[in-house]
Amino acid sequence: MKHELIRELQVMKVGIIYGSSTGNTQTAAEMISEHLSAEHECILKDVDSIEVDDFLDYEFLVLGISTWYIGEPQDDWIDMLDDMDGMDFKGIPFAIFGQGDQLGYPDTYQDGMGMVYEKMINGGGVGNIGFTSTDGYDFDESKGLIDGQWCGLSLDEDNQGEMTEERVESWCKVLLEEMKKF
Repeated sequence: MKHELIRELQVMKVGIIYGSSTGNTQTAAEMISEHLSAEHECILKDVDSIEVDDFLDYEFLVLGISTWYIGEPQDDWIDMLDDMDGMDFKGIPFAIFGQGDQLGYPDTYQDGMGMVYEKMINGGGVGNIGFTSTDGYDFDESKGLIDGQWCGLSLDEDNQGEMTEERVESWCKVLLEEMKKF
């Protein structure tokens, strides 16, 4: 019992790494940081200001990416995704959140989340953290789906912006519980 209590109180160094062209992903990253920093040390980093080796500086990663055009990652993530090939993320737990436009791009909605997820898993990262339901979304296909669920938190500021704050808050509550396992 004493060991469990100590584990519950352990503060983790959390890297919240995001790329943002319009500010929507950055705003979501800041909201996530606000919720998680109640229990953990959160450090916000724009992906264009770091190197892939910096991912290894954290005990837990929260990675934010938007999907642009027809299934393309946000510009600042393009080089990072290439740099992630061959990286050893073994044992690093991670969660992903993404921004996209489900009505404008229903065939590639949240593909960016799927791209980041694949790179982290291929590098040995610990995934399946913060998966969410597809209920309430209107899309056709996505690389962001793993076993019928989003591989993280799916946000759509363009079409469902009024739901962002509630989705972030609910997701962060789940993350805080899941983080106690590490």
